Amino acid sequence: MQSNLTRTQRLDRLPYTRKHNTMLFASGVGWALDAMDVGLIAYIMLALTKEWSLTGAEQSVLASVGFIGMALGASLGGLLADRIGRRRVFALTLLVYGIATGLSALSTGLVALIVLRFVVGLGLGGELPVASTLVSEFSPQRIRGRVVVALESFWAVGWLGAALVGYFVVPLENGWRWALAFGLIPALWSLVIRAKVPESVRFLESKGRHEEAEAIVADWESAAGVQARAGAGDPGPLKIENGSEGAETERIGWRELFEPRFRQRTIALWLVWFGVNFAYYGAFIWIPTLLHQGGLTVVKSFEFTLFMTLAQLPGYLVAAILIEVWGRRATLVSFLGGSALAAVGFGFAGQLADSIAPGSGAWQYGVAMFFGCLLSFFNLGAWGAVYAITPEAYPTTGRASGAGAATAFGRIAAMVAPMVVPLVAPLGLGILFGLFGGMFALAMVAGWFLPEHKGLALEER
Repeated sequence: MQSNLTRTQRLDRLPYTRKHNTMLFASGVGWALDAMDVGLIAYIMLALTKEWSLTGAEQSVLASVGFIGMALGASLGGLLADRIGRRRVFALTLLVYGIATGLSALSTGLVALIVLRFVVGLGLGGELPVASTLVSEFSPQRIRGRVVVALESFWAVGWLGAALVGYFVVPLENGWRWALAFGLIPALWSLVIRAKVPESVRFLESKGRHEEAEAIVADWESAAGVQARAGAGDPGPLKIENGSEGAETERIGWRELFEPRFRQRTIALWLVWFGVNFAYYGAFIWIPTLLHQGGLTVVKSFEFTLFMTLAQLPGYLVAAILIEVWGRRATLVSFLGGSALAAVGFGFAGQLADSIAPGSGAWQYGVAMFFGCLLSFFNLGAWGAVYAITPEAYPTTGRASGAGAATAFGRIAAMVAPMVVPLVAPLGLGILFGLFGGMFALAMVAGWFLPEHKGLALEER
């Protein structure tokens, strides 16, 4: 008896193995290094404000310019990944942003730093959607969402690394330069990516490169102990159906994303990405500076942010569990709702503390910390769900392009938000974080209109 399983179906049915771990770890370390780079700018911005006497406008430009590069990088990276391969683009983007970050440490003025931050953004923006697409396409079908959330959880590791570097290194003399010098690590890690991570089988099939695709699938089956001959518990000999999975199909471009088949999911996905990016980067890039302006010392504001960052890890863990229990959409919407409430609570933490213990600094700090940790917990859990659902929204020939387009649109919000904060902050933290809560609510509503792929195979066409 013969089985008509395609190569992608053969990958989907595999148990989780060491090869999956290697893929997850290799991609996850790159992800964590990205997060550390993005997170460091929050601490570096505060240090440079003191050293270079930056104005509010200059701070906004420094915080936002990287996201301009990320928007462009996400779009170009996704398009390139659908044309020349996921692995190649993943390694290239790591190399670009790692070198640019290292060079940033040598900046002698704001203009040079801004230019290099733009280049950093190009690499970072291109890497994130490509990495999530690659991991999603190799993950077993029954736990695909959980594996992608696990990949996204490396972001919390990187952000925690940024918080530790910000706390221990940045306050030192020339500490911000040493912090940026860590960016050279991704350039070296790109070599590991090229050596350890295989090319996407779905991409190879879309290009008609069947022998390469078969070699990769056979290697992964061998590692999982899957036998070629029928036996107890085995579905039977594996038949390669080149006719069903080998032909190169029509490519999905930006215009096709808004045709009737994809229009609803594209609009919903773009709104989710826009709302989450605006609220996350608007809040987390500025929180150390806002806390310092509110009376905390530089070190104390970094300490506050460090504790907030720790709350990201359980947020990812809970989301990873729920995403295969509740489903992608329900998990995303729930965590976005929690993020909206936590953002409003953080904005009005001072008033809440005064209603309990008027004039108590300890209560002010404690209530703000409580809602700050809730914000980290729900926000980063939502990010995990976003990255799980995004690659599943489109078929293989447009998966990286579609994910890159949504990411690029979100980076527009990430670019605008840091510029908006100095304008809205004088009106009060309640107004500012109410705005962030509204953006989370927008993303929550849009999330209801996304497709649900829990337990389903990825679309090929």
